[in-house]
Amino acid sequence: MSDKKPSASGYDRRAFIAAAAAGSAAIPLRARAAAPVTGATPPKQDPSLPVSVTLRVNGDNKSLNIDARTTVLDALREHVGLTGSKKGCDHGQCGACTVLIDGRRVLSCLTLALVAQDRDITTIEGLADGAKLHPMQQAFIDQDAFQCGYCTPGQIMSAVACVKEGHANSDEDIREHMSGNLCRCAAYPNIVAAVRQAAPAVLSGEQKG
Repeated sequence: MSDKKPSASGYDRRAFIAAAAAGSAAIPLRARAAAPVTGATPPKQDPSLPVSVTLRVNGDNKSLNIDARTTVLDALREHVGLTGSKKGCDHGQCGACTVLIDGRRVLSCLTLALVAQDRDITTIEGLADGAKLHPMQQAFIDQDAFQCGYCTPGQIMSAVACVKEGHANSDEDIREHMSGNLCRCAAYPNIVAAVRQAAPAVLSGEQKG
């Protein structure tokens, strides 16, 4: 039998504490239920869905809807219809896919088309002036600088950039700065001779431009 005496005022301390605890536990639950959902993660976009891309190729704008993962090489060959740039190794090791982007040589098989938007892309098809061949194209013919011809578009594009970069001052210089372009037919001496032949005309044309 408890010897605790009830309060004269009727106040029950234990009942008060129990009621207070129950109320404090319910408040955060109600608050959480009523709080708006914030910081929700937006749904991920499927990378395979086509995206709109405008490529400036040989002076013409080409509007394409392509997979966001499409390379410049595949965009040129499969969507623009310019097949001069070749897919050799597709790993950036042979140079057959070389194009110029803003005047600099680029391995198009390793460059996303999205990255090349609003930049000037020049391919082998854009070098000639109508029926008149570019000096480097003519030099490759004059020097018999190709056999099967598969690597030739990339060789020529790289050679043009090599000259404009100032790396055609000697045969050793040319070989060093053309070393990223492989020729499985081993026409390297003729390629060096072609670069040497075309260099003055290429530099003269750049100065006039």
